[in-house]
Amino acid sequence: MKVAHQKEDTVARWYVIHTYSGYENKVKTDLEKMVKNRELEDYFFDIVVPMEEQIEIKDGKRKANLKKVFPGYVLIKMIVTDETWYIVRNTRGVTGFVGSGTNPIPLTEEEIRNMGFEELPIKIDYDVNESVKVVNGPLEGFIGVVQEINKEKGKVKVLVSMFGRETPVELEFSQVQKV
Repeated sequence: MKVAHQKEDTVARWYVIHTYSGYENKVKTDLEKMVKNRELEDYFFDIVVPMEEQIEIKDGKRKANLKKVFPGYVLIKMIVTDETWYIVRNTRGVTGFVGSGTNPIPLTEEEIRNMGFEELPIKIDYDVNESVKVVNGPLEGFIGVVQEINKEKGKVKVLVSMFGRETPVELEFSQVQKV
């Protein structure tokens, strides 16, 4: 059966699929098996059930356990075609894609970055020794000069003039913009 409403896409994007509660890992496993069996590795790139470690203190003992960050949801990086949409949509435990009607809506780069499960390169338009303005955070509105850019950490060291003296501050790339 071919679904005619879906437009073909050639770019892999992250989508969110809604599942029955408690079925997240089963959906991930079933989808991975189906992708392998149907040799669709060129269309499916990653299937993630975001987890975070939670420290619990029980009877005076620290115990770490993994907890689902978004219960009832699975994140999937895929190229949407009629076939891939149909496979995901008809996997046991999946209630549908998050989006409007039959069109799944991909996550934005900012949403992906905020979730922290994929490192996206951040485009910066400033360089060392250039002036930048702090656009958010406690130093919002301050102007400073870029001293150092650390792409691995996503941080920038800026020399900001505060209370009559130059003070080096470490900020996120997204907290400053070129003046």
